[in-house]
Amino acid sequence: MAITLGPNQYGKAEVRLVTVQREGTVHHLKDLTVSTSLRGDLAATHLTGDNADVVATDTQKNTVYAFAKEAPVGEIEDFALRLGRHFVGSFEHITGARILIDEHGWNRISGHDHAFSQAGSEKRTTAVTVQGDQAWVVSGLDDLVVLKSTGSEFHGFPRDEYTTLAETNDRILATAVTARWRYQGDGIDWATSHAEVRRILLETFADKHSLSLQQTLYAMGEAVLKEREEVAEVRLSLPNKHHFLVDLSPFGLKNDNEVFYAADRPYGLIEGVVLRDDAEDAGLAWHTLAAF
Repeated sequence: MAITLGPNQYGKAEVRLVTVQREGTVHHLKDLTVSTSLRGDLAATHLTGDNADVVATDTQKNTVYAFAKEAPVGEIEDFALRLGRHFVGSFEHITGARILIDEHGWNRISGHDHAFSQAGSEKRTTAVTVQGDQAWVVSGLDDLVVLKSTGSEFHGFPRDEYTTLAETNDRILATAVTARWRYQGDGIDWATSHAEVRRILLETFADKHSLSLQQTLYAMGEAVLKEREEVAEVRLSLPNKHHFLVDLSPFGLKNDNEVFYAADRPYGLIEGVVLRDDAEDAGLAWHTLAAF
């Protein structure tokens, strides 16, 4: 029996980086979490402990900070591309890199040049993979919490001896959107594209009369692909944040879709991919990224 080393990567996870760009009295804040992973001919360190080809994870961390000083971070996609291309281009034995960045939002406090309030749990994300002279960009968002108080139904599902859920033609629909979209083509305005994709996702969630969260998921992805030609595919993960009617009959009260119990777990989890039929080949865009 032969035992061999399979695919592997290593890097520095969750480097916290905050930058302040000063334009006179007006300051601009960037708050990022950066993770780096490198791939290449790394058999020696696994098999014999020879570290001659290992770019230390501490070096990777320091590179993140140095790059943030040497030039403005800018859009997270551009920053990730700069980091990935640096690692692949600077070390002969490193043939691939994956850079993950989460951007944590801050809003300027009205009337103040250098005071901010945190935007909430939503994060802008990117995952950039560099292999040789090729690069793939997957951007997205995490924890975009949305709710609509009507315009959603759920009925017609099979029933057996274990089914207790009542059918409904009017329910609260709520979820925390995780979205990933793969870019294709060149010359993409990352900031505009991200803002537009986010807008389309929100508007479709609000406007689509939903017979299931699955139907809503597909409509959201379809709408993005119809409006944004730079997006090759959209992947969505939508946990169903259940709101159950409270039984008020013991108190002689009628609950006409007004009082709900918000349950945090267990929850339904709806996930899927919406893909245009003329999309560029995905290559390594999704390699080692969490799948859904």
